[in-house]
Amino acid sequence: MSASTLLFEVGDYVVYPKHGVGRVIELQKSEIAGMQLELYVLRFEKEKMTLRVPTNKAEGVGMRKLSSDKTLKEALQVLTTKPKVKRTMWARRAQEYEAKINSGDLVSIAEVTRDLFRADDQPEQSYSERQIFEAASSRLARELGAMEETDEKSAQLKILQILNEHAPKYYAENAVV
Repeated sequence: MSASTLLFEVGDYVVYPKHGVGRVIELQKSEIAGMQLELYVLRFEKEKMTLRVPTNKAEGVGMRKLSSDKTLKEALQVLTTKPKVKRTMWARRAQEYEAKINSGDLVSIAEVTRDLFRADDQPEQSYSERQIFEAASSRLARELGAMEETDEKSAQLKILQILNEHAPKYYAENAVV
């Protein structure tokens, strides 16, 4: 395989939009339907899943390297801003949230995490809100963890700390007197 045409190397962490952070564990040549293909073999530890992506399709499916430090700072900054709660039907908002998560864009994922966060003293979330919040915060934590060379749990704690620190000032604004 010609290294000059490859975007990723074995050992690189990558983001696959629909699955989050994985690692390139192998470059493989395979014959599929009579065609010779070069494949990235990705391993997603959390899901215990292996994915093979043709090298010529990687960019087209949105596979990318981990975000830049600037993008990470922007995403963490989003967590400190006021949540945007739309008054549309939950089904429509849920679709929008899922689309943002599956986009693989770190800032969009941070927006979903911020918008669906509930502090302990806030009203309960529905089951589906909680599921989407956990999916978004987990996706954000995995990329943060990979970038800061720490584990997902530590990254998740950092995210929750930021949210808990900034959420009370926005909830106080909306309190009914």
